[in-house]
Amino acid sequence: MNTFKSAALLVAATALVAGSSVAATAAPDPDGTRVTSLQQTAERVLGGDAKPVRVTADAVRYDGLTVTEAPKGKANTKALSCGYGHLCMIVNGTKFDFYKCQTWELSNWTGDGPFTNNQTPGTVARFYNKDGSVRWTSTAYESGTATWDPIWSLRPC
Repeated sequence: MNTFKSAALLVAATALVAGSSVAATAAPDPDGTRVTSLQQTAERVLGGDAKPVRVTADAVRYDGLTVTEAPKGKANTKALSCGYGHLCMIVNGTKFDFYKCQTWELSNWTGDGPFTNNQTPGTVARFYNKDGSVRWTSTAYESGTATWDPIWSLRPC
């Protein structure tokens, strides 16, 4: 076993023994750049309020949200897989997979991107302006392309 794998296992085991709910370094890529970049992106667009509960080399998980890198070269809506009961979207190359009914504060959402509202049929996701007024809604099941700026908050359900 190489030194990197040994160190990653030791960190993961220590986090488990300590009962920590955050394992920020449990499985980083060899130089940590992808994890750092993904977590920084997530924090930048979530308005700084959400705290991760688990960070791995492939995802940053929050209570009710998973953030991953969007699949490369698949910008169309059909490529946006989204589990049943979830609201998913790609914003600036990052995939957001919401699955908890709560209001999420956002910042720095710009450009256009695909979304899939794969929640229970009839569930309405709401996207809000800065003043709290509804900018647009999506009723499940629906998919398409959205303009993210300016979206300041959203409520998946």
